[in-house]
Amino acid sequence: MNTVQEPGYLTERATFLSTHLRRLITADFYLPTCVDDLSGLSLLLINDGQDLPVMNFRTLLLDLYVAGAITPVLCVGIVAGADRKREYGVAAEPDYLGRGDLAGAYTRFIIEELLPYIREKYKVAGFRDMAFAGFSLGGLSALDIVWNHPGIFSKAGVFSGSLWWRRKDQEDAGYNDDRDRIMQQQIRNGVFKPGLRFFLQCGLMDEAHDRNNNGVIDAVDDTRDLVKELMQKGYKPEAVSYLELDDGRHDIATWGKAMPAFLKWGWGT
Repeated sequence: MNTVQEPGYLTERATFLSTHLRRLITADFYLPTCVDDLSGLSLLLINDGQDLPVMNFRTLLLDLYVAGAITPVLCVGIVAGADRKREYGVAAEPDYLGRGDLAGAYTRFIIEELLPYIREKYKVAGFRDMAFAGFSLGGLSALDIVWNHPGIFSKAGVFSGSLWWRRKDQEDAGYNDDRDRIMQQQIRNGVFKPGLRFFLQCGLMDEAHDRNNNGVIDAVDDTRDLVKELMQKGYKPEAVSYLELDDGRHDIATWGKAMPAFLKWGWGT
């Protein structure tokens, strides 16, 4: 690839068929210019890629890159399909309503189809490092995939993650946060995986529910508890970043506000 004098980002949309998901996939590619060897790039996959144009992601990315605040990152926004609530989730276990039953197929799509597609598209054998991020339920999905594939991914970005994902309805008799939240249990019962890093964001206005009446909304409780599980598993503060926004809501505007902090955390110069 020829060297470009001025740094920038090229964007491209592609559509291809997934055998695992039995549907067409649409993805947006944000490719940094001014790079001689694409194998030196980092790769960031992002669930709910349809939200990226709304938050002006290319401009956010470009401003940081041109300013020299981040190293080059190839970003791939994966547009969610009609079965989003089935494909996103925790692959090992659907939630109490059976949502996430296709999360295993989605994981296989990422590992066995999307990553080879990207390597072939850009004619590279691999990348310097690979990360996965997402918003809301897409954040839960990204975290689950990173946690279970530490040999492939090294970073997870979770924006307003659906960390309440549970195996029992909270209104059911015997519901217990410590036992019934699926992702927290997966980390608690798993083993320490060296080299992984985690960025989690939540807003104090993410929602209004407070199931345990402790004065803290559920979204914040669930995210803080996930951070605690990671720390108790052995991850040091430098490996777990938690951004809590006082005015943060469960919306694209908030995630766009948090995005530069995530990009600088993951690939800052």
